[in-house]
Amino acid sequence: MYEFLEGKFEEVTPSFVVVNCNGVGYMVEISLTSYSELKEKKEGKIYTHFSVREDAQTLYGFATSRERELFRHLITVSGIGANTARMMLSSLGVDELVRAIVNEDSSSINKVKGIGTKTSQRVIVDLHDKLKKWEFDEKDSSIASVSDNKNRTEALLALQTLGFNKVIIEKTLDKLLKDNNTMSVENLVREALRRM
Repeated sequence: MYEFLEGKFEEVTPSFVVVNCNGVGYMVEISLTSYSELKEKKEGKIYTHFSVREDAQTLYGFATSRERELFRHLITVSGIGANTARMMLSSLGVDELVRAIVNEDSSSINKVKGIGTKTSQRVIVDLHDKLKKWEFDEKDSSIASVSDNKNRTEALLALQTLGFNKVIIEKTLDKLLKDNNTMSVENLVREALRRM
């Protein structure tokens, strides 16, 4: 129904962005992968996927059409809903996830919260042939930046939005920042998702 939204970004957080399109504000759920692309921008285009369920109507947004296409592939897999697909994209990123599927690396997919061995194998079986023609970056696309309390706060908010317990999140983030206090918000959330 909605192909994309273009306008001013009223608010950009690790879990959603509010796009002002001619005076109408659309709240769009995003992944950490999209957040890393959008966080410095004041306006732009977001590719969208509109999801309708009995209890909710949700707009999911993506910084690139490639990420949206991968999201749409993921939600065709039995047992993978929109929120799980978003968490997969937040935990691994587009290239890392495509690489894991194409290389049949189920252990990397298993690191995502809520993804067990059977589900990761189903993702590989269902999507391997569809994604093997995709090009992907062989290098890790992690982005490093100077960390401060704001990064911890944003990571905490993103993880709470995904449904984690605040006390557990805070302990995990504190351990991560103790080991490396220069982690970006995206890397904090990715590592916390792997550890929790």
